[in-house]
Amino acid sequence: MLDNTEALDQAARETAATFQARELTAHPTTLELLFTEARTHYGWQDRDVSEDTLKALYEIAKMGPTSMNQQPMRVIFIRSDEAKDRLEPCLFEANRPKMRTAPVTAILAYDLNFWEELPTLFPPNKNAQEIFKNNATAAQVNAFRNGTLQGAYFMLAARAVGLDVGAMSGFDNKKVDEEFFHGTSLKSNFLVNLGYADTSKIFRRLPRLSFDQVCETL
Repeated sequence: MLDNTEALDQAARETAATFQARELTAHPTTLELLFTEARTHYGWQDRDVSEDTLKALYEIAKMGPTSMNQQPMRVIFIRSDEAKDRLEPCLFEANRPKMRTAPVTAILAYDLNFWEELPTLFPPNKNAQEIFKNNATAAQVNAFRNGTLQGAYFMLAARAVGLDVGAMSGFDNKKVDEEFFHGTSLKSNFLVNLGYADTSKIFRRLPRLSFDQVCETL
């Protein structure tokens, strides 16, 4: 007779096999929504983003794959005038109006102490947290890498729930950390403006590198 862990693992394998057998691929309109027609936006409609939409965004984003199921990403949603007043001095001048007019700006951060959650998040290895507990370099590398991965999933999830996005790296990380994360194990990564875009503010799509420029098959 299987114990509870083995039963859960077996059920997961059966579910995965059933899912794989469906041979699903993304519909062309889904690819347009997430990638090929979606744009980075700089201007915003005066239209609110609901708390339920933000929660739905996160529920999708958290499912993206990471190393050892690490989930170091932490998010502060900036939407009140008071919070924007705190964030504005941390931004480069050109990015301040983008943030002020966006209904929501997400500060995407990563937790250097993410490993404390590993007993819950990665039970197959009961000693997983010991890899990082006394190794600050490994913790920082993994927190940044997997937090950035989660940030990418976050932006795609935002598009999936109908929001437009505008990521920003033009800010002073040290100022943001001092203002919002002082005395914690969190570090800012990048910012994402969220809302419903004013499409009159975009310009032509910029080029991407081709497969042959980037990829090699050995």
